[in-house]
Amino acid sequence: MSEKLEIRIHGSPALPTLVYLPGVHGNWMLIGGFRRALNGRVRFVEISYPATLTWSLEEHASAVEAALAENGIAGGWLLGESFSSQVVWAMLSRNKFPVAGLVLAGGFVRHPWRWAVRLAQRFFSDLSFFVLSRLFCVYAWLTPFRFRRSPETFQEIQKFIAGLTRQDFQSFKHRLDLIIQNDPCSIARQVNVPIYALTGLFDPVVPWFPVRRWLRKNCRAVREYRIIWRADHNVLGTAPDAAAEQILKWMSQ
Repeated sequence: MSEKLEIRIHGSPALPTLVYLPGVHGNWMLIGGFRRALNGRVRFVEISYPATLTWSLEEHASAVEAALAENGIAGGWLLGESFSSQVVWAMLSRNKFPVAGLVLAGGFVRHPWRWAVRLAQRFFSDLSFFVLSRLFCVYAWLTPFRFRRSPETFQEIQKFIAGLTRQDFQSFKHRLDLIIQNDPCSIARQVNVPIYALTGLFDPVVPWFPVRRWLRKNCRAVREYRIIWRADHNVLGTAPDAAAEQILKWMSQ
């Protein structure tokens, strides 16, 4: 694959490893507050995807595995945020990276509202680059309120939005298409690694009630599903301290 993802590693190899895989935005721009809240208690590995228009979920999984291997990371916990919950199911199916445990953050198995994902796709298809850029500037303007518990995120979002290109918006649309096409239910039913899930109370992007109900009914590996009341879909960014403490507690078990 000519396109290449990026990887950042924080912390000593002697610490437990937690690998963060991002949402539809595809990078680590929303994770600064969560990284701070971890406070060096794990080796925190961050992944950023390229603005690809061609990679399948299998290719995303393969690229993550290759980057981890190149950096001497031979196993650990996976933290799959939103879109990347689909990538981690592919990684579990491939069974090439030893997974000690999985945490879904605003994640899912098969998206319960595919019509809403298709609507989001049309948003990126129908609007011009100029309009999309202005809408994302409005989003950036709202970040001080939305991420008030994660002030580090504000500057990261400003830089990210300032550098957005047409290719970036097309890659968001491509990731949404991968979500629509994917159905990893059979994988989720068979996995044996401990699975935990974390979400915010207000989540119109991935409604947690049908996701939690399906997991509890069909996935024997699920240990706990935690809802953080003052957070939204981006639970790691809007409730970084609570999310970090919960995930560290799960990892210590």
